[in-house]
Amino acid sequence: MLTTPPELARSTLDAAPDAMIIIDRAGIVRFANRQVSALFGHSHDEIIGQGIEQLMPERFRARHAGHRNSYVDSLRIRPMGPGLELFGRRRDGTEFPVEISLSPIQADDELLVAAAIRDVTDRKRVEAELIEARESAERARESADRSRRLADSAKIIADLEREKADRANQGKSRFLATASHDLRQPLQTLSLLNGSLRRMVTDGNALDALAQQEQAISAMSRLLNALLDISKLESGAIRPEPTDFTVAALFKGLRSDFASLAANKGLNLQIEECTDCVHSDPSLVEQILRNLVSNAIKYTREGWVRLRCLHEQTLVRIDVLDTGVGIPYDQLGHIYDEFYQIGVATNASRDGYGLGLSIVQRLVKLLDLRLDVQSEVGKGTQFSLLLPAGSTKAAAPGVRAGSTVSVQPPSAAARVLLVEDDPAVRDATQMLLRVEGYQVTAVSSRAQALKAIAAGAAPDLLLTDYHLGDGETGTQVLAALRERLGFPLKAVLITGDTSSAIKELDVDQNLRVSSKPIEADDLLAQLRGLLRA
Repeated sequence: MLTTPPELARSTLDAAPDAMIIIDRAGIVRFANRQVSALFGHSHDEIIGQGIEQLMPERFRARHAGHRNSYVDSLRIRPMGPGLELFGRRRDGTEFPVEISLSPIQADDELLVAAAIRDVTDRKRVEAELIEARESAERARESADRSRRLADSAKIIADLEREKADRANQGKSRFLATASHDLRQPLQTLSLLNGSLRRMVTDGNALDALAQQEQAISAMSRLLNALLDISKLESGAIRPEPTDFTVAALFKGLRSDFASLAANKGLNLQIEECTDCVHSDPSLVEQILRNLVSNAIKYTREGWVRLRCLHEQTLVRIDVLDTGVGIPYDQLGHIYDEFYQIGVATNASRDGYGLGLSIVQRLVKLLDLRLDVQSEVGKGTQFSLLLPAGSTKAAAPGVRAGSTVSVQPPSAAARVLLVEDDPAVRDATQMLLRVEGYQVTAVSSRAQALKAIAAGAAPDLLLTDYHLGDGETGTQVLAALRERLGFPLKAVLITGDTSSAIKELDVDQNLRVSSKPIEADDLLAQLRGLLRA
């Protein structure tokens, strides 16, 4: 484990995509990274030594000292003003919405507070557009219902309204695909920087802060994966691969994944024995059940969550039951809407993102299955998934691969050629690999990669993004390097593409393909495994 020199820690904070600022107990700015100047428009010298209030609208300044003292009395890592609308103020006087995460830092005998500040202008705009799209679609459905009760001449109006709803849904789908792609790059940078710092820092408080940061990155990754799942399902990139498999193996995996989560909430997770076999896509059925069990635990405050299977003629019914809060009858029609949560206002603090059941509905439709729901407020909910029965000789579905971190160091002086056109991701990846002991040459294009191998020794491995600048792809880079070197260079291809083109890539034994965002430990494990192969 290495100790972080001050200049390396400063460089790492300057490389972070968010504005990072450190203030003392009196609210005086002691440190600000480069993103603070870029975000607020003040020069570095205009910020350091000044009160933090200069970066907020005047209407909030008088109350801020009280909030700051309140935080000092109850120190912990937490978001600032959860559920409130926070704003920053630029040098030119313009305001913009922000999210702020606070972390206490004990430096010698002095208490400091670190704040990570993010401009959420685009996200707020997108959320407003989503709400408008959903409300527009709802208005269209209501108008269509009224139209059906009118004379035959009203059919034209109903058709126009359905077209309007379709356009709203298409716009929502385009948003999901675009937002998922744009979020991958900064999230990938954060994950790799976190991995680098965890390998360099030894201070206990800093390691605790990094662990909290890693949890936040994981939460963002889960949201992004949910958005990816929806965009993949709507684009047709996911194709079922049905086979006969045992329900018992799925139940075993769900018990392993959710037992500790339920226990931590004081819930009794009851998973009954099941000897049935079913015919469907095992990984997609598992995804359905994982979302249903996760929801059941989230909305159950006390009692139990139960998973069982029953015979129904040629079908097998898998039930997920709970003693949770229940769903009002008039809300059952909305539970599959994106970002909808039971009893949670649109602008309230949220536990999760309301995407699980939307994904479930799409998967059920894709697999041509049936999902029923019964619920009573205050007593609980039952989801029932009906699947066709399979052969009694069916094999258990394959064990899911987990992320395993190798403890072996990289090959001595292993040379990695990194091709990435995004400067932030490239710098973060390069830092992680060098901290781990690799020799790294970082470039941004195929031409630069060819020039690099002509000027030095051949690399042991290529690490490349799939989509590069000017329409280039990582596969084109790999093909050009293999042709120039005359041997099958080993490579890891990282991609955020959700299209079917990625699934149809020609992957050989010397190539690994991973989806963004990939965690630092998983990336390093892939490199080690490929180098040893």
